[in-house]
Amino acid sequence: MTRHDDRQHGSSIARPGKVKEVTSLTNPIVKDLRSLALKKFRDQQGVFLAEGLKLVIDALDLGWVIKTLVYSKAGKGNSLVEQVAARTIAKGGDVLEVNEKVISAITRRDNPQMVVGVFEQQLQPLSATRAQGNDVYVALDRVRDPGNLGTIIRTADAAGAKGIILIGDTTDPFSLETVRATMGSVFAVPLIRTSETEFLSWRKGFSGLIVGTHLKGAVDYRTIPYGGKPVILLMGNEQQGLPDTLASTCDKLARIPQEGRADSLNLAIATGVMLFEIRREALTLDGGKQDK
Repeated sequence: MTRHDDRQHGSSIARPGKVKEVTSLTNPIVKDLRSLALKKFRDQQGVFLAEGLKLVIDALDLGWVIKTLVYSKAGKGNSLVEQVAARTIAKGGDVLEVNEKVISAITRRDNPQMVVGVFEQQLQPLSATRAQGNDVYVALDRVRDPGNLGTIIRTADAAGAKGIILIGDTTDPFSLETVRATMGSVFAVPLIRTSETEFLSWRKGFSGLIVGTHLKGAVDYRTIPYGGKPVILLMGNEQQGLPDTLASTCDKLARIPQEGRADSLNLAIATGVMLFEIRREALTLDGGKQDK
């Protein structure tokens, strides 16, 4: 919907029956929203929470389906909040005006954002993934930490990666902690969930390069020639790294040389180092074009 459309619907926020005021923590709607802090209920309903006016606007602009918009009384009269409320109503979503006590309970924050959106989850099947050219995907095996996952999604977005492949029992990309850490990139980077077995089977038809990081990797990450092929960067679990089953399917195993007492990097940091090295070579092969 265009901004002109938003202005046309701007008065919707004031129409009777369009916005529901909620002030009690015992309200059933509030209880349902609070339950979304748990994966069980997110999966049952197929939705998740995203905090912040900018995140909600970005999600709507990218075509995500909003089910409920919640805004605090402090947002009443704010033109952007009213436009987002009008867009939500126009798309068939519900709008709730709540007090700070309620929005704090929903977000589990003492100083919550003014706006919270409830969006439908979007996950793509691995079978639909078609890498081409110099596309880069990040594949993550059993990542446990929501902050790491969120930071990786944000970093992948910044590096221009085409998607995140979540292998096995990876932490939920739609948890409150993960979504916060993505800073909105959860709406911009396609997420693909798969099993290790399915990934290994799909990999047989993948014509690009699979590069995994490994403590025993024999190749310095800066020496790998990517050659303009599609690349899957395969990163392992925070504690155990890549299992042999996944390490053995890689075309290259890379290591990031380190100094000092630390024997490893944080997973999100290591992923960022690898992604921007891949991006650097891609730009070099592309004739040294500068970033836009």
